[in-house]
Amino acid sequence: MRKTQLLELIAGLTIPDSGRILLDGEDITDRKLQKRGIGLVFQDYAIFPHMTVYGNIAYALESGQYDKTNIRTRVEKVAADLNISHLLSRHTNHLSGGELQRVALARTLVTNPKLLLLDEPMASLDASLKDDIRRLLRRLNNTGLTIIHVTHDYREAVSLATRVGVIHGGRIIQEGKPDDVFRRPVNRFVARYSGIRNFFRVKFSFGEGRWHARSERELVFTMNEDHYPGEGLIIIRSDAITISCHKPLDIPVNCFSGIVKDIFPIDGGMELMIDAGEVFFVDVQANEFKLLGLKELEKVWISFPPEAGVVLQGTN
Repeated sequence: MRKTQLLELIAGLTIPDSGRILLDGEDITDRKLQKRGIGLVFQDYAIFPHMTVYGNIAYALESGQYDKTNIRTRVEKVAADLNISHLLSRHTNHLSGGELQRVALARTLVTNPKLLLLDEPMASLDASLKDDIRRLLRRLNNTGLTIIHVTHDYREAVSLATRVGVIHGGRIIQEGKPDDVFRRPVNRFVARYSGIRNFFRVKFSFGEGRWHARSERELVFTMNEDHYPGEGLIIIRSDAITISCHKPLDIPVNCFSGIVKDIFPIDGGMELMIDAGEVFFVDVQANEFKLLGLKELEKVWISFPPEAGVVLQGTN
């Protein structure tokens, strides 16, 4: 099942072959979409180009239920809330992407939905416009509006969600609070989605009172206290690894020397590819990178605490 199809099922645009759709404990599977009280904003906005902004927002109210005065009051209020009052008389073919997104949201919010469905609402926006829309969505959510937001952007999910569900192969494979899901992913798919790049296939053993994991290239990691299978796949987040120019004297485990093989700019700093017997990707903040003064082919030391190694439950 596609993520967009899931939203269409919830909204009532598609009827499920089996199963039920519940909203606040009430079965709405067979309820007409007009009676569900659910708003859906499509990825392409679906704005009417022949209408003004006012006409687009008012369209959902012009079914005979509201008189013109009531419609104008509601349109002007939602336009003010979304900071597009100055656009009401303009035609939509002259609007920017961010303005179109706000019009699409206003057209949905003017109906006072119980639930707002968003299908990748920021996919076509540039970075500055995305920040504006994120702030707007957080504000809407803080007013009590429940939002189901489909996105492929990990950072978007982290910055907006209070609960996330990762869909793969037509089913939810992990759900929970963002920090729980992305810090302890259940398999490789979730780990890759959350930006993790350090994967190591290992064999586990117990000795000298500690658990260890030996990688395919014979690097031995000390693990946190737990019970482990005979072998498996572990991940280490790039931001959990510390890098230094000299061997740390106070770190007895998980400390390896390596060579800087490549340096990539990332948001807020640099990502270093370190060959320490196994290849590690390490995130370094811009100010720290400047202080270290690292260059390619330099020798460095990397280290991480035992709890940084997370064992995946699956390998897909």
